[in-house]
Formats: sequence, structure tokens, C-alpha cells
Amino acid sequence: QVQVVESGGGLVQPGGSLRLSCTASGTIFSIWAMGWYRQAPGKQRELVARITRDGSTNYRDSVKGRFTISKNNALKATYLQMNGLKPEDTGVYYCKVESPPPNGERWGQGTQVTVSS
Repeated sequence: QVQVVESGGGLVQPGGSLRLSCTASGTIFSIWAMGWYRQAPGKQRELVARITRDGSTNYRDSVKGRFTISKNNALKATYLQMNGLKPEDTGVYYCKVESPPPNGERWGQGTQVTVSS
């Protein structure tokens, strides 16, 4: 059984920083990519940042220059450094692990990020 666990969320003032962590555990034969998604109240879940096994990254436009995604293949972990946080960054942040069959896609339970003064 594969488990994906996020941590690092919290309440921060505008302009502040947070670092999210995500770790996958269990029997995982290979990881193609890991990504961070967020969902604000009443809105659809959206991609924030994604990183592939070879290190290629992509970000949604609104976080470019403020967020940085990184990974540690050996630990099956990914991190999201978020600087210059804005109220519109508020939401539940989910980690997704993409693997070939039989693992497929796995989601974590999410971690709440609230940006407010």
C-alpha cells in the first residue's frame, strides 16, 4: 500500500514564507513525477508546480518567481518553498505522486495553507 503524506502548512501573513514537504512510502517501483496542487474554497483543484524524475519543472504563472519545487529521489520526497505569499495562495495543498502501473497516481490528504493578516 502506497501512502502520501504532506506537512508544513499553516497560517502566515502576506509576504511570509512556508515550506511544504511530501513523502511517499510503501512499495513504489518507480516515480515519474511529483506535484503540488491546491484547492481554494468553492474552486477546482489546480496545479501549482510539478517536477519530473529528471528534474524538469513547471509552475502555474501566478506562482512563478515566488515558489520553488524540489525533490529527493532517494527519500521519495518533494518540497515546495513558498515565498512572498499572497492571500490568493490560500487553500488546501495536495501532493500527487505519479508512477507506472501498478502504483498509478496517488494523492495525499492535503495540508491547509492560510495567508491572512
